[in-house]
Amino acid sequence: MTQTQDVFLVDGARTPFLKVRGKRGPFTPVDLAVQCGRPLLARANIAPDAFDMVILGCVNVIADEMNPARVAALRLGMGARMVAFTVQINCGSGMQSIDTAFRTIREGSADLVLAGGTEALSHAPLVLRDDAVDWLAGMQAASGPLASAQQALKARPSHLKPVVGLERGLTDPITDLGMGQTAEILAHHFGISRKMADTYAVESHARLRAAQENGVLTDEVLPAFDRNGNAYHADDGLRANSNVGKLGGLKPVFEKPFGQVTAGNSSQVTDGASWCILASARAVEAHNLTPVARLVDSEWAALDPSVMGLGPVMSTTPLMSRHNYGCDDIDLWEINEAFAAQVLACLAAWQDPRFCRDVLGLADSFGAIPRDKLNVNGGAIALGHPVGTSGNRIVLHLANALKATGGKRGIATECIGGGQGGAMLLEAV
Repeated sequence: MTQTQDVFLVDGARTPFLKVRGKRGPFTPVDLAVQCGRPLLARANIAPDAFDMVILGCVNVIADEMNPARVAALRLGMGARMVAFTVQINCGSGMQSIDTAFRTIREGSADLVLAGGTEALSHAPLVLRDDAVDWLAGMQAASGPLASAQQALKARPSHLKPVVGLERGLTDPITDLGMGQTAEILAHHFGISRKMADTYAVESHARLRAAQENGVLTDEVLPAFDRNGNAYHADDGLRANSNVGKLGGLKPVFEKPFGQVTAGNSSQVTDGASWCILASARAVEAHNLTPVARLVDSEWAALDPSVMGLGPVMSTTPLMSRHNYGCDDIDLWEINEAFAAQVLACLAAWQDPRFCRDVLGLADSFGAIPRDKLNVNGGAIALGHPVGTSGNRIVLHLANALKATGGKRGIATECIGGGQGGAMLLEAV
């Protein structure tokens, strides 16, 4: 039997999450990773070249930054010999980086790993429509002035209207459903009303506002500075005065006119990065580090893409069963808020005896997760969902929240576009 070793999360930091506002943001994916990585490494007092490897989740990789993990590692001064690779599992990419590091350290192949996630959705490329691509190909293939002129006359105004790549990326290629439509399916199946979703969204904003005002995020969120010297100190998608009445006036986005999912009860399209430093017991002693939490276990699951929002249920339940834990054994939960209806559907599924028996193989319902244990400082509806980053953020924040509240055990989990889910179990140190 292979001997395994404990894995600790010793520190971490993220940038403010910056809402996409119709134009390119000030930072590329690597810019974001460097902005929070540099002060984190300085704070941790670890030589950049002391790490064994760097792993970074990123979905929207831009052409100028192929393998952003390697580019970020070099810009962070980690040396030419630093192994660095990028992972991609849609919304789970930032958690996948942590899980890969966790398993590598646990098995003794590494002692110190920098694992993160980064995403600049405002830099999503513009994609030409198929007919525009065909027309350009015809122009390239045209031989001689006459053929070129004939092909030029075939140009259409629609050729000048590219599609934002993100729009295609948020549409499942198997079911042809947008991510918001999958949330609508769950709302229908589990009876999630518009008012329930809007109420949850208001609560998310209120919790983030309280966390910002009370300084809860001070050590976690480090300021970012753009090339023009502008400083970004806090998540800027917060709607501090949000209320159910205002949200009730918004129109459905994905299923008009009677759908439940609106811009107000969905996660925000955002730019941001996050890093976690993971270490073995040997590295903790060698570098005089102070662990925040111990990574205990992880689980990945897959399901029908049309109900991808149930990914947290499908991944967390077997993880809990493996450790003989019930709902009451978990002190804090971080469930990434892709959509309010999706989170509420997960909570409803866990309380449905028939679903738990038929789908999860439990003898009875899993139980109810108290709202005062769930996303205690707000979630992606309030602060945003940079796809490749969010999984990293929720693990980092869970560790910090356990420390701040005196909790012992926590679960971080998320749904993943394409029909998957990921979950991690942490224990406070």
